[in-house]
Amino acid sequence: MDATEQPVPVRGGAVTGLLTACHPGPAAAVTVLVTVLAAAAGHDGRGCLAVAAAVLAGQLSVGWCNDAVDAGRDRAAGRHGKPVVSGAVGAGTVRCAAVVALVLAVPLSLACGALAGGVHLAGVAAAWAYDLGLKATAWSWLPYAAGFAALPAFVTLSLPGGPWPAWWVVAAGMLLGVGAHLGNVLPDIGHDLVTGVRGWPQRLGPARVRRLLPVPLVLASLLLAFAGPRPGGPGAAGAAGAAVAVAVAGALVGRGRPRVPFVAAVVVAGIDVALLVARGAAIT
Repeated sequence: MDATEQPVPVRGGAVTGLLTACHPGPAAAVTVLVTVLAAAAGHDGRGCLAVAAAVLAGQLSVGWCNDAVDAGRDRAAGRHGKPVVSGAVGAGTVRCAAVVALVLAVPLSLACGALAGGVHLAGVAAAWAYDLGLKATAWSWLPYAAGFAALPAFVTLSLPGGPWPAWWVVAAGMLLGVGAHLGNVLPDIGHDLVTGVRGWPQRLGPARVRRLLPVPLVLASLLLAFAGPRPGGPGAAGAAGAAVAVAVAGALVGRGRPRVPFVAAVVVAGIDVALLVARGAAIT
């Protein structure tokens, strides 16, 4: 799924601008975490590579779509660190890159199996729907929830026999997606309201978003630690406790540094993947 990073001045020409416009940090984080999950679920090296390639292509397409669609809003908000706004790369180039990545994501996803690929592409489609308009509605949380829920399903459905993931894994993915959405939008709520974007977090306002943000992250971690037929032991409880601490600390620090809660959400996602790795085959 895509997430907005702290804009930085872009130098080095169109290639650097294009790489920056794909939101490389979140794209890499999602790809790495899903690949680790694939290895834990039982994929061999080739399977992990196939999953990683499909997820990376989908993430790149979403990131480029986001910057191409938002170019006008970013310019109006004075976000000169954005590569399109700074002139490092044209909006048309970014738009073409998004389409190319999306086209590549189709065969790469379907190479993992028709059902698995279809589920992954549905998650990518949800993210595109967010970029293309749902982000400005009260349903802005839904694409994030759907996209994050699709990732563990993609991992397990692409295994031999195509098993579905356990319900609690999908539910945790949805909750992590909602948390990522809140953390991602929080720093830009003021600019978004000025440019007419009134998604769910913008309607809540920054103070309520900060208070709400730890809730889905904590619930996701508790599910991954204790749900299912074989709940985790003391190690899982410790990991869940660490996730709770990170989520709450991120929200508290976010009062003065609004980008910290999103970083905290990424850290919690990493802890949650570690929980899944520890539980192994129990996720199906």
